[in-house]
Amino acid sequence: MNVIQAMNAHLDRLRPVALAVGALATIACIAGVIVNQEQFFHSYLFAFLFWLGLAMGSLGIEMIHHLTGGVWGFVIRRVLEAASMTLPLLGLLFLPIFFGMHANFLWTHPDVVAPVPELRHKTEFFLNVPWFIGRAVFYFLVWSGMAWLLRRWSLQQDKTGDPAITQHFQHACGPGLVIFFLTMSIAAVDWIMSLEPRWYSTTFGLVVISGQGLAALAFAILSAISLTGHKALSDMVKPKAFHDLGNLLLAFMLMWAYLAFTQYLIIWSGNLSDESTWYIHRGHGGWQTIGLALILFHFLLPFVALLFGTLKKNYRSLAIIALYILVAHILDVFYLVLPTFYTRGFHVHWLDVACFVAIGGWWLAGFSWIMRGKSPVPLHDPRLEGVFNAEEAVQRG
Repeated sequence: MNVIQAMNAHLDRLRPVALAVGALATIACIAGVIVNQEQFFHSYLFAFLFWLGLAMGSLGIEMIHHLTGGVWGFVIRRVLEAASMTLPLLGLLFLPIFFGMHANFLWTHPDVVAPVPELRHKTEFFLNVPWFIGRAVFYFLVWSGMAWLLRRWSLQQDKTGDPAITQHFQHACGPGLVIFFLTMSIAAVDWIMSLEPRWYSTTFGLVVISGQGLAALAFAILSAISLTGHKALSDMVKPKAFHDLGNLLLAFMLMWAYLAFTQYLIIWSGNLSDESTWYIHRGHGGWQTIGLALILFHFLLPFVALLFGTLKKNYRSLAIIALYILVAHILDVFYLVLPTFYTRGFHVHWLDVACFVAIGGWWLAGFSWIMRGKSPVPLHDPRLEGVFNAEEAVQRG
């Protein structure tokens, strides 16, 4: 059995399970809408933002790879492409957030906005329903278009071996990254920061983007190792590639920690009421424990592990670290969203789990369908020379 057949076998087992679990969880979510509509919309927003982060982070890392041509990118590029190609599906799954705007966003309540001049100004020029919907449609069109174009060129190069396509990647991904950062930063304001419409932070978009990149990279490493098989991938890839991926994980983690700490330090030193509300809601009633857990589990422990070169060169240990980071990132997104709705103290509802599993089931099914049947590594990119013989390695039994 060659690498493609082995990967297809894994995907064929994953897809029906993901569909079944997603369908069952969706039924539970429908029941949740009937029982507690407001809670459903809160939980759905948290779940959606986590899975969106995997797709968006994958798109950003894919463009970084095309610009730099690093060895690490050839190991995970197919996973990044498949994950980013789920963006049209996520655009469809965004519809419940439209219907739940009144439940989630205070600025949709005229009685809340009217007494506050600052909010009235924001809703006139930015935070209003038509602009919110229009921006969301624009985001998904642009993101899906970029993901589709990169995927199309990549598969075309596999078939034709045209080296000019590599130049297309490099010419497109510079402006593409600028568009990515601008649109995702504004989307973070729309979908997360505006949950507390009087609060603002100039670094918040970058905090969200760095977290997405960290989670997407962890997912790509774990998927590439799991789907192709440990031995098959280790035969194809030199240990240096795993070491580079571990270093990149460490870099994204440091960037996330630096930006999150800088945001906190600036707001704490300013001590302004409007800027402090976000941290006040997360500083009592048990939410502070989640913040401390993020410092420990989302940064400190994996940071120490990734300092050891031997752990980064070994695909098994790197996969374990990646899984650990991915699970910790769920807590990060939970901390970003839900304290806004539960200012009295820590709160977990069964719909948080149901919505997470429902969206995750459909997303993983879509990911596995896109991933199936394609080579796990690009075949004819001219930058592959000296990395590994991709075509020979893929066909090897």
